[in-house]
Amino acid sequence: MARWRDAKKGKVAPKEEKKVHTDNTYLISASPLFRFKAFVTDMFMIMMPIMYLTTYVIMDGADSFKGSESARWITMAIYGVITVIFWVRTGQTPGFKAYDLRLVDDKTRKPVGYGLAIARYMMFIFSAVSIIGILLPFFRKDKKTLQDVLMQTSVVRIS
Repeated sequence: MARWRDAKKGKVAPKEEKKVHTDNTYLISASPLFRFKAFVTDMFMIMMPIMYLTTYVIMDGADSFKGSESARWITMAIYGVITVIFWVRTGQTPGFKAYDLRLVDDKTRKPVGYGLAIARYMMFIFSAVSIIGILLPFFRKDKKTLQDVLMQTSVVRIS
C-alpha cells in the first residue's frame, strides 16, 4: 500500500479498476442496481405493451386476463422471445441500452447465440422465483446472477 504523498508526487501509480479490453471497448461488470433499473425499464417498454394488447385487444378485459393462467404464460413467452432476439442481435435490450449494459459470452466477449440466450432466459425465470437467484449478486465479487453463473455469461457496463 502506497502512502498518499508518494502517490501525489507520482512515485506510485494509483490503482485502476479492473477492465477487460476488447474491440476498443472497455467492459466493467454491471452492478445489481443498474441491472435492476434496466429490468424495470424493459418491463415498461416490452412487457406492458404485450400485456395491454393481450388484456384489452385479444381478451375481454382485466377480469378474463386474471382468470386465464395460459394468457399470463403466453405473455411471458412473448416477452422472452423479444428479449432473446435483443440479446442475440445486439446484446442489449432497451433497458440495457439505457444504462450502457451489454450481455456477453464469458469466453468470446461477444453477444450470445440463440441456444444460450433461450437457456439463460429459462434460468432467469427460475432465478426470479428463488431467493438464491435474487441474493447471489450481492455475495459474489463479480456481481453475477444465478443465470450468468450457470450459462457462463456476463452483463457488463460499456464505457
